[in-house]
Amino acid sequence: MNFIKLTLTESEKITLRLHVWYSVIEGFIVGILALNEFVFIKSLKGNNYQLGLLFQFSVILYVFLIFLNEILKRVKDKRKLLRYTALFTRLPLMLLFFFPRSSQGIAAEPFFHILFLLIFFVYYAGMPIIYPNINLFLKNAYRNEHFGRLYGFATSLNKIVMVVVTLLYGILLDYDNFAFRYIFPAVAIFGVISVYLLSLIEFKEEITALTAKDSFFTSVKSSFSNMLTILKNNKPYLHFEAGFMIYGFSFMISVTVITIYFDKALHLNYSSVAFYKNVYNIAAIIMLPFFSKLIDRIDPRKFAMITFASIMLFILSLALTDFFPQHVELYGIKLYYTMIPYLLFQSVFAATMSLLWSIGSAYFCRSSQAGDYQSVHLSLTGLRAVFAPTSGVIIYELFGFFTTFMLAVFALLIAILLMFWSYRRDKLVIPERLNIQNSFGEQGS
Repeated sequence: MNFIKLTLTESEKITLRLHVWYSVIEGFIVGILALNEFVFIKSLKGNNYQLGLLFQFSVILYVFLIFLNEILKRVKDKRKLLRYTALFTRLPLMLLFFFPRSSQGIAAEPFFHILFLLIFFVYYAGMPIIYPNINLFLKNAYRNEHFGRLYGFATSLNKIVMVVVTLLYGILLDYDNFAFRYIFPAVAIFGVISVYLLSLIEFKEEITALTAKDSFFTSVKSSFSNMLTILKNNKPYLHFEAGFMIYGFSFMISVTVITIYFDKALHLNYSSVAFYKNVYNIAAIIMLPFFSKLIDRIDPRKFAMITFASIMLFILSLALTDFFPQHVELYGIKLYYTMIPYLLFQSVFAATMSLLWSIGSAYFCRSSQAGDYQSVHLSLTGLRAVFAPTSGVIIYELFGFFTTFMLAVFALLIAILLMFWSYRRDKLVIPERLNIQNSFGEQGS
């Protein structure tokens, strides 16, 4: 791996160990959650709009970062905040143990659909607190020139664990469609442990102008004003986020519909879904070292063009299965021929988006501003989640799968063109990331 050639400080070595363990445990959790929407529609027989809400919950809460960002900056003990957040948002997953053990039991008491959605609403409520602090802690602990490669290494381990867990979990679900009842209590415990490990990373809070005298509404106004200032003054970052908004609309209208497509059109079982997820994630792991090095060397908007093009092409490949349904079946796994390019483009998307979404915004600012910039990024993610997932279900029910997929493709083409125009208009000085921070960090403060 690229990080082996790096000369790390003792602090960076300790941070890397904690980061790696956090990533490994989160890989287990993400591996389970990878099949969550499919579990909801196939085992629990939830309807399409409830499925849209389930995905919506995973991102919509980020919109509250508009209100939370300035409040989070005022919290002096961020380590304790992370630990309490983990306890309150991840332990409720244990309630899934008390769900009925059959579809008939769920159908007899539809309340369990609502409870399932509420449990994951609470779970995802912790993300607007946890995710910005990941960037803040790591950007504070890793030197700029090492950030991308060390993050990429930890992300690779995360994905290795994820693919193994997803495969085993898929096989288990085919054997017992309600295996999630005893898997999620373990996820609850591991979830608390992973965030606790993250909270052990050494973090030195910068002194800010905020005082205890500031009221809640003053803090909210300041947070909202700061986010608008960042977007107004940092034009390359504004264009980057505009492209992400268009991409995000495309992704969100299609992701729920793809899950429905797997079940209703392709009639896949859990093992087949796990197989497709694993193949592209294994390929993504192989690609991650290359892309983690590339993101350090090129303009993030050029990197975004690669990401947006890859999702556009994998949606196109998936849509072709409607016209070319030929496939083979091996060991209970359906392999559609047109899904082979789907797997290739999805792997590029998985490798690049894991970096771009998590740390792309940090390339436009100083280290001390990484939390602020990621908060803006996540808030906009939540904003588009207010309408996009359920809009995708409505479009599908009115016009069908193909029209929904083509609308997503068209939106992605616009996002690519916007990134190309922005890059040609305002080129950043790459590969020295410090130049980006010096050029635009002051403007965004």
